[in-house]
Amino acid sequence: MKLMDIIREKGEEVYSISADASIKDAVDLMVEKNIGAVMVMEGKRVIGIFTERDLLKRACANCLKLSETPVREVMTAGVICGAPDDDIQYAINVMTQHRIRHLPICDETGLKGLISIGDIIKVMYKNVEIENKMLKNYISDQYPG
Repeated sequence: MKLMDIIREKGEEVYSISADASIKDAVDLMVEKNIGAVMVMEGKRVIGIFTERDLLKRACANCLKLSETPVREVMTAGVICGAPDDDIQYAINVMTQHRIRHLPICDETGLKGLISIGDIIKVMYKNVEIENKMLKNYISDQYPG
C-alpha cells in the first residue's frame, strides 16, 4: 500500500497555521479539530510542523506565554516528508527512526496530506481483518472459486 492510498482513504484535508500565529491559536485549532499536529505554512510552502510534543517540550517546559509567543519559536522546522508513492513500511521505518508521529506527504507541487501513526495502524488493522476473513472462508470451503 502506498501513502497516497492512505491519504485518499482518510481525506486530504490538512489543518495549517501561519508561523506568526500564536501558540494559543495553534492549540485552539488542535483542540477544535481533535488533532495532534498542524502544519506551519507560508503560502503553499511547508516551513514547519507544530505538534503536541512541541507544545510540551518547547512551550510549556519553558513557561512561554502561549498567547504572546509565535508558533515559529517552538515549531519543528526541517520537516521530514514522505512521498505519495512511498509504501507504508517506509513510513513506519521513517517515523520509528525519527521518533515522529506525524508524516506530511509532499510532492513537487506541495503538501498532499498528513498521516499519523494512528492512520497507519487503522489501515494495517483493516487489512489484517480482511485477510483473516479470507483465510477463514478458504479453510471452511466458503472461498469463492
